[in-house]
Amino acid sequence: MGLKQTIANQLELVRKNSLSLLDPLDNFQLTTQHSPLMSPLVWDLAHVGNYEDLWLLRELGSTAYDPSYDDIYDAFSHPRSQRPSLDLLSPEKARIYISEIRKRALDVLDKTSLDQPKGSVDNSFIYRLVIQHEHQHDETILATLQLMKDPLLSPKPAPLLNKVPTQDKETLIPGGYFRMGTDIDPWAYDNERPSYEVFVEDFFMDTFPVTNGEFLNFMLDQGYSNPQYWTDKGWEWVQSGNIKSPLFWSQDSKGSWIRNRFGWEEAIDPQEPVQHVSWYEADAFARWTNKRLPTEVEWEKAASWDPKSNSKARFPWGNADPDDSKANLNHLRFGPTRIGTYPNSVSKYGIHQMIGDVWEWVGNNFTPYPGYQSFPYDEYSKVFFGSDYKVLKGGSWASSSQVARNTFRNWDFPQRRQIFSGFRCARSI
Repeated sequence: MGLKQTIANQLELVRKNSLSLLDPLDNFQLTTQHSPLMSPLVWDLAHVGNYEDLWLLRELGSTAYDPSYDDIYDAFSHPRSQRPSLDLLSPEKARIYISEIRKRALDVLDKTSLDQPKGSVDNSFIYRLVIQHEHQHDETILATLQLMKDPLLSPKPAPLLNKVPTQDKETLIPGGYFRMGTDIDPWAYDNERPSYEVFVEDFFMDTFPVTNGEFLNFMLDQGYSNPQYWTDKGWEWVQSGNIKSPLFWSQDSKGSWIRNRFGWEEAIDPQEPVQHVSWYEADAFARWTNKRLPTEVEWEKAASWDPKSNSKARFPWGNADPDDSKANLNHLRFGPTRIGTYPNSVSKYGIHQMIGDVWEWVGNNFTPYPGYQSFPYDEYSKVFFGSDYKVLKGGSWASSSQVARNTFRNWDFPQRRQIFSGFRCARSI
């Protein structure tokens, strides 16, 4: 199969995925803002079409489908809190809008030379940019669906109930030089580039993500009530928000902890990775255990480096693409799987579940790599660099396999937890 056909298939796949998430909803559910943290779902739907108009039509030399929508669907022109008041397309018109743009985009693809230089990238990257962008909005859509109060999605197949391994809960990662980032991955965004050499000291990393059961022990030990575990800003966040548990957790009439998953209440599985926790909560838990969050370099080394061959892989298990036997991705189960579910896809150091299940907070602020160059536009990465945002690695069960890779960098405010975020701990020697 040629590259153009592969791209066309991937465009079709992600659009089918987007529509499958939204088709069960009525117009009220699509046009309502369910949380001030999120856009109305119909905005996301039309936004991916406008983004495609900008990049796959105009940027590649064709005429715009309708530039009158550029302001409404520009993520930087209007914060999410303002979007419900905009003159948004109706769900029916939004579907027509994105369908017509797609027809034109496929016509342009037929006539486009994919290896033609486009500044610091080529046209093939422009298509990968658009494909990844829509996949990332699908995960945003899932986060919005989780914030809705009505049970919209029937529970998916239960996570595989593997016996949790009895091996050590932390693993030694020997120090040495390591190559961070990438210069060769054709899907890599600008913030993943360029690769650079960095020395890493010996450290221990948790073999598995922190589980619900482990986090519950932190709660029972008054972790949310003890300021010594929290940064000053984290403690202020806990106090001002009266935070006492991960988001979507509550206690039933018997005092047992339960969670809301897409509107359905269910018991908390103590062997699943904890999710919907903020960076502040992850950092506080790590302090409670006399550990810390791993640095981004430590996380990426543990996930990608093969010490025997002194080489780096795209995924913890190697360079083979993810499938259902390797990682929990592509919202197949609508939740994390138990720790130890994927024993044959561990990293070369023996670390489990570094891709999929939950995004993992690391200790770092979101900053550029040495030699960073913005492409194809500043607003993807550059405007977010600084101390306001923390980095997440590895992807979640809601992430696409086109996005989840060792070098991918997600970022968010340290208080955010509507995202599918968890963590693991590390410690210095």
